[in-house]
Amino acid sequence: MNTNKWVSRLTVLAAVMALAGCSDSQNESQPLSSDDNSDVITLSYAFFAPAQSFPAVQMEHWAEEINKRTNGRVDVSLFPGGSLLSASNMYDGVLNGVADIGLSATSYEPGRFPLINLTGNLSGQGVNSEVASRTVYQLTQEFGEQMPGLDGFKVITAFTSEPAYLQTIGPIYRLEDAEGLEIRISGDNSRTLDALGATAVGISQAETGEALQSGIIDGYASSREVLMDLQFARTVKYVTDYPLTNTIFAALMTQEKWDSLPPDVQSVIDELAPEMAAFTGQYLDEHIQSSLEWAQEEEGVEVVSLSAEEVARWDNQLSPVNDAILADAEEQGLPAHDFVARMDELFDTYRTDAK
Repeated sequence: MNTNKWVSRLTVLAAVMALAGCSDSQNESQPLSSDDNSDVITLSYAFFAPAQSFPAVQMEHWAEEINKRTNGRVDVSLFPGGSLLSASNMYDGVLNGVADIGLSATSYEPGRFPLINLTGNLSGQGVNSEVASRTVYQLTQEFGEQMPGLDGFKVITAFTSEPAYLQTIGPIYRLEDAEGLEIRISGDNSRTLDALGATAVGISQAETGEALQSGIIDGYASSREVLMDLQFARTVKYVTDYPLTNTIFAALMTQEKWDSLPPDVQSVIDELAPEMAAFTGQYLDEHIQSSLEWAQEEEGVEVVSLSAEEVARWDNQLSPVNDAILADAEEQGLPAHDFVARMDELFDTYRTDAK
């Protein structure tokens, strides 16, 4: 074989080997850059209450859904029970980068979130958790730029408890029965209890069980799933069927962290946000019924229905409180009356949807 043919064959062989080498290198696992769409994004998500509480159930469902909808590209590490951040430093912890997402009750920081808290601070609304949760999330979208406290944050979702109900060791049939009682209530809702003649006690939910057993408090005002979830029905034996205030929850991420996420991941999170508000409300409403049934059947808890005359007396006591709360917000330059008017419209809309 002449020299030219050998050279030609060697050239072809070298080209084939080079192509094979390129193909093999493409199949090998290579480190992914931060801009690669297939890179796994890990988000830390913190909450202050135990994993069995309804907001923690929400965060677990959110983590599962975002992982599924991004085909495993987003992995969420959950930190409930104050294991990473507590209620007192949740949102500041997110701003400082301790967690990517923080879930807390905005009523725990009343001065920080005066407008969004109006959804919870006004008593007597009588809406279930699904209606209230869908409403509060929509309000964050419509009034977000006017909401103090949300500057620099992205709202991942928002939802609420059902209204708080008085849950006490002894029965409350009339206003006079509430007079002088020591009642635990969350955040800045003490004016409601003051108007009913009770005394608000500022302790955490985690301290409530021991305070009940030791007689430090006579009861608490809260949504009713805690009867079963936190076993409070072993101590309190009466639930007064009159809706008071709601507790608002918001899951927040810094705008900087949000801007760092790929657009398609952002789209999934935005898609999930209203769904999670509805999911949480529906879950809680169903769970509350189970809690009440358990409390009544297993622990002998009695639900006290007020007479129509007594309901009117409670309404008259609390109406000036609602007016004062709105006036205070307006004095701060907040669009309180427009906000509440829109809130009432959304209540009606979502009540209709739920039928």
